[in-house]
Amino acid sequence: MANSSTVRHRTLDEIMAGLPLVRCSPRGVGTLELAVRRPAVDAREVLARAELDPDAGLVGDTWRQRSSSRTADRSPHPDMQLNVINSRFIELIAGPDRDAWALAGDQLYLDLDLSVDALPAGSRLAIGDRAVIEVTDQPHTGCAKFAARFGRDAHKLVWTDEAKRLRLRGLNARVIVGATITPGDTVRQLPADGLR
Repeated sequence: MANSSTVRHRTLDEIMAGLPLVRCSPRGVGTLELAVRRPAVDAREVLARAELDPDAGLVGDTWRQRSSSRTADRSPHPDMQLNVINSRFIELIAGPDRDAWALAGDQLYLDLDLSVDALPAGSRLAIGDRAVIEVTDQPHTGCAKFAARFGRDAHKLVWTDEAKRLRLRGLNARVIVGATITPGDTVRQLPADGLR
C-alpha cells in the first residue's frame, strides 16, 4: 500500500491543466474503478469484490465506528455511509497507482460526473446488477489528512466554488439496495421515478 510520502504533490498549475479531463467525465453511465475498505483508522484495503449493505454501508468498513459531528449524539451519520470520489480527479492528484488513490479515504471511485448538476441529492445510482446507492445532501469536504497526502494546492482547490459544484472532493451516499460489487461494474444513474 502506498503512503503519503510516496505521492508527489501536484502543483496548482498541474491540477488545473488536468481538470478538462475531469470535466469530461461521463454523465449518466460510468464505471466503478476502485472499491476500498477502511478496516481501521488510516488503514486501507483495495477490494476485488465489495459487499454493500443498507445497515453497514460497505461491509468491513469502519463507518459504524466513526462518530459524526453532524449528529446530535455523535453517532455515525446515516447519510454518510459511503464516500464517493471521481476517479479522474484522484488520478490527477495522486497519479496512476491505485494504492495511492486509496489514501483519499473514500470507498467508491467512479468514472462518472459527480457534479451537483449531474447528481443532485436524492439521485440514485445502480452499480453492477443489483446494488443501488443514493446521493445525500451531506457535503464531503477535504480535511488536513487530505492536504498532507495530496498537497496544499489540491486541498485548497477542493474548497473553491467550482470544485464544490463539480464535487471534486466527492460526495456522500447511502446504500439503498445491498449487493456485491466489483471494479469494472457499470454505474448507471436511475430515473427520478426509481425504475430500473
